[in-house]
Amino acid sequence: MQGITVRRRNAGFVAGLLAVATLTAATACSTSNEPAHAEGPATAAAASASSRPAETLKPLLQQALPDVKGKTFTSAVVELPPNASAAPHRHGQAFVYAYVLEGTVRSKLDDKPVTTFHQGENWVEQPGTDHVLTENASQTEPAKLLVVFVSNTGDKLKVDDPKS
Repeated sequence: MQGITVRRRNAGFVAGLLAVATLTAATACSTSNEPAHAEGPATAAAASASSRPAETLKPLLQQALPDVKGKTFTSAVVELPPNASAAPHRHGQAFVYAYVLEGTVRSKLDDKPVTTFHQGENWVEQPGTDHVLTENASQTEPAKLLVVFVSNTGDKLKVDDPKS
C-alpha cells in the first residue's frame, strides 16, 4: 500500500510540475516584455570561439517547493537568436524539463546522439547531465524554449563546462 501512496504522490508532483510549466508557457507567450517574479534577463556566457550568438535566459518564476524541503522550482524562457549556440554546460543536481516554444533546437546530452526538437516537442535532463550541445538549428529564425528546473535551493542553474 505504501508503494501506491508514493507513486500517487510522485504522480501528483509530476502533474503539478507540468501544470505549472504549462501556466508558465502561457505567461511566457503573453505580450508583456517583463517576466513576472524576475529581476530581469540574465545573459548567458559569451559565445563560443566561432563568435556565434549566445542564448539568453529570462527567469519567469522562482519558488521554494512547499512540500519538498531544500528544493526550488524555477521556470525561464531561453531565447536563441538565429545561429545561436550555448557553451557546453551542466545544471548541477537539477532535474530539467525543456519545451520548444518556437523554432527548432538541436541538443546533445552526455554521449547520446544529437537530437533535433521542433516547436511543441520536449525533453528532460537528469541531474548531473552534461549538456554538450544546445543550438538553434536555423540560420535565419529565432528559437525559444521554456525551461523548468527543480534544483537544490541556492544552486546555480547553469554552470559552463570547464573543458569548453
